[in-house]
Amino acid sequence: MAPTRPTELHQCRLRLTREPTAAAEARSQVRAVIRAWDVPVDPDIAVLLTSDLVTDAITYGDGETVTLAIRCCRGHLRIDIYNASRSLPMAVGEPVDTETRRWLVLVAALSTEWGSFRTPAGEAVYFTLAFQPDLPWVGDRAAAGDTHGDSEP
Repeated sequence: MAPTRPTELHQCRLRLTREPTAAAEARSQVRAVIRAWDVPVDPDIAVLLTSDLVTDAITYGDGETVTLAIRCCRGHLRIDIYNASRSLPMAVGEPVDTETRRWLVLVAALSTEWGSFRTPAGEAVYFTLAFQPDLPWVGDRAAAGDTHGDSEP
């Protein structure tokens, strides 16, 4: 019998201190959630894109913290990063500056959808990954990326 895939809403939020260790903490949390909720997405892509968004938020954002929101419903994993910055990222079609926001090209290429929006406290940037029903499973965990640790700095 195939493992049950998440169909109901799962969500969690985590406030991270706006410092370099926030990216590593975000990567660890996303990988743990994908395992715990048995989300059929490539965990390496989810971790990579999360790391890029958090790194951008701690590098260019404002405020003392950033918030990582992880949501899973309707066949998608969605990651939102909230910070106190008032400047939204540029559109994907605009030229990418050599120094800033190169991550948008990567996020646009690897995610199902991405975007940004203003919040009362600043901005949020998000991406979604569609479930991959044919993702190989080993026991109760996805085989893709499962053997990798999160030992990156």
